[in-house]
Amino acid sequence: MDLMEKLTILTNGAKYDAACTSSGADRPGKTVAAGCCHAFSADGRCVTLLKVLLTNHCIFDCKYCVNRSSNDCRRTAFTPEELAGLTIEFYRRNYIEGLFLSSGVMRSPDYTMEQMIQALHLLRYRYDFWGYIHAKTIPGASPELVRRLGLLADRVSVNIELPSEESLRLLAPHKKREAILAPMKQICLAAGESRQEMAVYKKAPQFAPAGQATQMIIGASPDTDYQIIRLAAALYGKYALKRVFYSAYIPAVADSLLPALDFKPPLLREHRLYQADFLMRQYGFGAEEILSEDMPSLNPYLDPKCNWAVNHMQEFPVDVNAAALETLLRVPGIGPTSARRIVVARRHGRLGLAELKRMGVVLKRAQYFIRASDWPSGARFDKHTTVRALVDPNVFSFGTEQLSLFPGASSLRQLPEAGEARSVAEAVEETVLCLASNL
Repeated sequence: MDLMEKLTILTNGAKYDAACTSSGADRPGKTVAAGCCHAFSADGRCVTLLKVLLTNHCIFDCKYCVNRSSNDCRRTAFTPEELAGLTIEFYRRNYIEGLFLSSGVMRSPDYTMEQMIQALHLLRYRYDFWGYIHAKTIPGASPELVRRLGLLADRVSVNIELPSEESLRLLAPHKKREAILAPMKQICLAAGESRQEMAVYKKAPQFAPAGQATQMIIGASPDTDYQIIRLAAALYGKYALKRVFYSAYIPAVADSLLPALDFKPPLLREHRLYQADFLMRQYGFGAEEILSEDMPSLNPYLDPKCNWAVNHMQEFPVDVNAAALETLLRVPGIGPTSARRIVVARRHGRLGLAELKRMGVVLKRAQYFIRASDWPSGARFDKHTTVRALVDPNVFSFGTEQLSLFPGASSLRQLPEAGEARSVAEAVEETVLCLASNL
């Protein structure tokens, strides 16, 4: 099999890994689109990465994975020399700026990790490539190999895959929760030690300077949104993860334990989970504030911040000329940047709606929850009026089949109608009010 055939197979096998920002861009005359993804460096630059597997051979039989051992597909593998040479040639032609490397498990976790480490070592020391590298560790590999990989890669990932131990046991019987969490802890501790060494000696070797990340598959198991964001919050707190990525399950192989092949990927649910994740990382929300055991699913019609606000109307309106930064961050339409601008600007005079708009506040949402110098009445709106105004207009871009909160619940197209002339907008409004009143 020639190198281009290998590249086509192994980039296609890597496209389901969501631990970077997918581009989907086609670059005629350059590498295949499936082999490119985008990531963001520490200084905010968007860099193009070659996203590829070392091999799609795998001794594991994870039910959801297209590369599982029981799936009948073409198998191949790069040698470390082939992968390193291919990467550096793409880099020299300015097609890519870095590498995202994952792999199936060939022979054993340790053998696979040794092959990955050898490829990265060639890139770093034979070809003098010091661009961005994101590498995925193999569950069950020895701690020494994890340490060596972290010294060669900028970011290291350990995919937790499924939110609960029960789901992991059912759908990925060869993977153990301990085999995933142990390297997470090791990476966290090693990165902390590396930062301390760098503070003393600037030429000390860096261990995964861009931190670690993980991925969870959404929709392949019955785990709730509440379970997912609680696990994400625990991972951020305990292992200092930079990101948790959420990947809507895409049916690629048939199995009685998985949704049918005509199952629609839960893209709206994935989108809402990313929004909830952002609230935890950037806005100071706790997982228990966003969801609870009594209401374990995210509202499909309202983003999580608006959903929280309409169910805590007693805390509004907020006076933008007096409220603390933490309080401002809880107002829909006010983000971290605009909140900081408000705190600085109000030292020099009282702020009105015009000033808030210039600072980047989205008044379409914020007006229901604030008081300003020329908006003294604040959010004197009833809950129903506010909810109607805050319905996410982008909800329909995900497909109406995504809008059900619970398994088996009616979709938008199945809502009971009072008459043939009833509009979709009226159906949405009634459903949103019903959902909000149950929170």
